[in-house]
Amino acid sequence: MLAPSDPGASGVIVSQARQARAIRTREKILRAAAEVFDEHGFSGASMNKIVRTADTTMGAMYFHFASKEEIAKAVMAEQATDLSFTEGEDGLQRLIYINLEVAHQMRTNVLFRAGVRLAVEQGEFGMRDAAPYRLWIDLFRGQLEAARRRGELLPGVDVEDFAEVLVGAYTGTQLMSNITTGRENLIGRISALWGYLLPSIAAPAVISGLDLTGAARAEGSGVAKV
Repeated sequence: MLAPSDPGASGVIVSQARQARAIRTREKILRAAAEVFDEHGFSGASMNKIVRTADTTMGAMYFHFASKEEIAKAVMAEQATDLSFTEGEDGLQRLIYINLEVAHQMRTNVLFRAGVRLAVEQGEFGMRDAAPYRLWIDLFRGQLEAARRRGELLPGVDVEDFAEVLVGAYTGTQLMSNITTGRENLIGRISALWGYLLPSIAAPAVISGLDLTGAARAEGSGVAKV
């Protein structure tokens, strides 16, 4: 073990400080890029705009990211970094609450919002990557599998198939909400979406006990973050 006075120890401390500074700089650039992509889209964004928003240098930018395409891929890959979801028993109610929370995050979380936009626009930077959608399909499928174990689903419901349908429907709903109201009505539109989808997958007795608006959660129904 190196003593604090050893030259080797000083070198380790300096190296760690540089590494920590590099991590902070990359994070600052990534957040700034998210703001620019969210506002301008991939085509309207530029390295200069990102550098100015990040209040950094072009050299620092290129140290972490070789191109605008590489930054876009990073934003898309890390879109869910800040997300957390309502704690509770897995099943249909938790899936609905997750959907409503995602709608809220689309309105308030710029990194998430930019990542979602880039996932839609990814053809503009030469990508055809289903991974961002696969993340949500897997998450939703897990809740649907729990719902099936709890006896909440109608017989014959294919949870993988419905998870894909839900992600597609959600994506289209948020795009239309963004165009028409800047996502101001997104939470209401997601509640309405569930109102139409539930009769095709859930037992009637289950549907009547579900909160589609988040009202019960807002009143303090044992909610925490995970």
